[in-house]
Amino acid sequence: MVASRGQGTEREREEEDLRHGEGMVIQVREKLAAECQSAGHPGVLVPFKCDLTKEEEILAMFAAIKEQHKGVDVCINNAGLAHPEVLLNGKTSAWKNMWDVNVLALCICAREAYQSMKERNVDDGHIININSVCGHQVFPNPDGHFYTATKYAVTALTEGLRQELRAENTHIRATSISPGFVKTEFAYRLYRDDSEKAAAVYTEHKSLEAKDLISVVTYVLSAPPHVQIGEILLESV
Repeated sequence: MVASRGQGTEREREEEDLRHGEGMVIQVREKLAAECQSAGHPGVLVPFKCDLTKEEEILAMFAAIKEQHKGVDVCINNAGLAHPEVLLNGKTSAWKNMWDVNVLALCICAREAYQSMKERNVDDGHIININSVCGHQVFPNPDGHFYTATKYAVTALTEGLRQELRAENTHIRATSISPGFVKTEFAYRLYRDDSEKAAAVYTEHKSLEAKDLISVVTYVLSAPPHVQIGEILLESV
């Protein structure tokens, strides 16, 4: 199960899984499913529209997964967003939106995925949180300070999740993947009213490609069952 916005690295990650024949339930539009099917990918993609700011819709998504596919073995929390609202005079509504999607939705999806694994005695599942280098360093950019706080939360929550899983004597693993700048539509959504500023994000910094992050996710999922990869940080050189 991949919780995503269906754009950028999220979209390419989904297509990569389909090329490898993985069955998936994804919170995206039906358009992507049709595109992947027409491309001839062997995997099965089942789109499920879900507002990640509403817990009842997330629970409905997991209920549908249980009914149609028995449950979740792998959960990739890939949804995330940012608004350029600084701490000194930013809009509370924008802060709340970032917190709801980047933190609370991630926690709810991780919780429901674990419960799904537990009730089916799945002991080798995996929960992967797509984090950010912003979850490890505060950059001098006021537009991203609240976003950074949400990513620091993801760092702490992933480690807390790992500790709780160990306390339950399960082999289910939790991993945080923290990329630097990735060339996607993220900056254009962040600065939707200033395309020049958005473009400058990728010209001023050498960026990773979406496929670079995809290869890391694939590596994490292919690790032997006894190997716990807790954190991966990746940046361009």
